[in-house]
Amino acid sequence: MYQIQMANTYTQLYIHAIFAVRNREGIISETWAERLQQYITTILQNNGHKMIAIGGMSDHLHLFFGYNPTESLSHLIQEIKRDSSLWINQEKLVNGKFYWQAGYGAFSYSHSQINAVANYVNNQKQHHTKQSFQDEYLKILKDFKVEFDEKYIFKSLL
Repeated sequence: MYQIQMANTYTQLYIHAIFAVRNREGIISETWAERLQQYITTILQNNGHKMIAIGGMSDHLHLFFGYNPTESLSHLIQEIKRDSSLWINQEKLVNGKFYWQAGYGAFSYSHSQINAVANYVNNQKQHHTKQSFQDEYLKILKDFKVEFDEKYIFKSLL
């Protein structure tokens, strides 16, 4: 990727991105979830960003990374979702076609919050024994005071 370097430009940006499998289907299998996470980490790093933590469940993923603002966040997430979907489908890891749900959530954190957010992302399995993905996502939106319409957040399950 072509990156513009600007003299005397310094940033320290940490992004927590969340996105779901289309219709929140629980089809990310534990047998290949780690390979998917490695694949997504490579995409992120190849675009000049630094993965801090990646985790999720069978129906969604959390990425926490150091963000390089030479690329728009929406383009980065679009590329991650597109390329990882293609990889899943080429590897025939699911029956039928794999798709990510449209949209995503992205939230910024300060340097002092890195360990807490990384622990949160790395401990998704434990976290989701107490809270559903939908409840988790709505809580994050509310905590960040993001205005939203629930009908656009989650498509109905098939």
